[in-house]
Amino acid sequence: MELMSLNEVSVESKILLLRGLGLGGKEGLVVDAEGKKILDRYLQIPVKIDNMVIFPGSTIVLDNNELSITMYMEEFGEDALG
Repeated sequence: MELMSLNEVSVESKILLLRGLGLGGKEGLVVDAEGKKILDRYLQIPVKIDNMVIFPGSTIVLDNNELSITMYMEEFGEDALG
C-alpha cells in the first residue's frame, strides 16, 4: 500500500475522509459522531483537521507529531505504516 500525505489535501476532502470513518469536523477539529472532540490517543490533545494523520488500514486519527507517531509505531509495529 502506498502512503499518501494529507498535507496537500483540502479540508473538505479531509472531512469526507473522516465521514468515511464515522467521524467529522467541527471548528477545525476532528469530532466523533456525537460532535465530541477526538483526542490524540497518546498525548490527549484535540486533533486538528489540518494536522491529522491516519495510517493505512487504521481508523485511529492522531495529531501529526513525532511523539504520537513514534508511540503508534511502538504499539502497532512498523508494519502498521504500510
